[in-house]
Amino acid sequence: MNARFVLIKVLGSLATLAFVVAFNFFLFRVVEGDPVANLFRGRNLTLEQRQELRQQFGLDGSKVEQFGRYVVQTAQLNLGRSYTSNKPVSEEILSRAWPTIALVGVSTVLSTVFGVLIGIAAAWKRGSPTDYASTGFTMATYSMPDFWLGMLLLISLAVLLGWFPVGGITDPGTEATGLGLLLEQAHHMFLPALTLTLAYLGEYALVMRSSLLDTMREDYLTLARAKGLRDVIVRNRHAVPNAILPVVTLIAINFGFVLSGAIAVETIFSWPGLGLATYNALSGPDLPMLQGLFLVFSASVILFNLVADLLYAYLDPRVRTA
Repeated sequence: MNARFVLIKVLGSLATLAFVVAFNFFLFRVVEGDPVANLFRGRNLTLEQRQELRQQFGLDGSKVEQFGRYVVQTAQLNLGRSYTSNKPVSEEILSRAWPTIALVGVSTVLSTVFGVLIGIAAAWKRGSPTDYASTGFTMATYSMPDFWLGMLLLISLAVLLGWFPVGGITDPGTEATGLGLLLEQAHHMFLPALTLTLAYLGEYALVMRSSLLDTMREDYLTLARAKGLRDVIVRNRHAVPNAILPVVTLIAINFGFVLSGAIAVETIFSWPGLGLATYNALSGPDLPMLQGLFLVFSASVILFNLVADLLYAYLDPRVRTA
């Protein structure tokens, strides 16, 4: 991979991030009007109290001055202070990031592995009952809204059957530590992870199926069969490695989107991650928290899109010369 290709992709991502930073400021500072008036509406605040609150939250001065301070502070990873907790937004986001990363990581691995296997089986046995059943199932789960699927699982498996807790990351008042705590957290994670796994399973399965069907038409597979290689060897050594390239890039792209798209699922299951933090910030409204979360979500999508571009170019040299 040449340095020019990497430099172009990195500069493009930085330009996109710079646009997001500017848009992020004007979205929450200009469009939303006066945050102090919105936050403390219905309360009789004196002009001195309003001015003190504006200074405390960095809302004093002109919009140009505010934008200048915002850019400098963002470059220093200072995202302001939360209206609700009065704690640094960066600390609040960092404390909520690991539950989301764990949830998204587990569901991404599961949906990828099972989705790829289902896609391979469906494509290799195209037109068979296996193909119809697997494709129908994955299309059904892919078309379901994740919040609706989550509520179904919550009502059936947690409320009616009582097999799993209805929410949270640990039991109330738990004193578990070590392995016991890890198992308890895994028990709480099962339903939200299952929801995200089923929601994204179909995408991987359908992409893998389509890619493998295209690969199966290539001449080199006919040549491999003509040499007397068994079908299982032709599939595993020749067809699948080439067909899986789109899935590899899809994983990188989806991880950024799932990280920001787990808001509904985390809210339904009261999972204390970035999604639930977003819902709580919207209820406030906690504008600095929303601003910080929007920036983190956007940056994650930009980062993983860059990773996908570079990864695909590394795996397929034709992309670098296109």
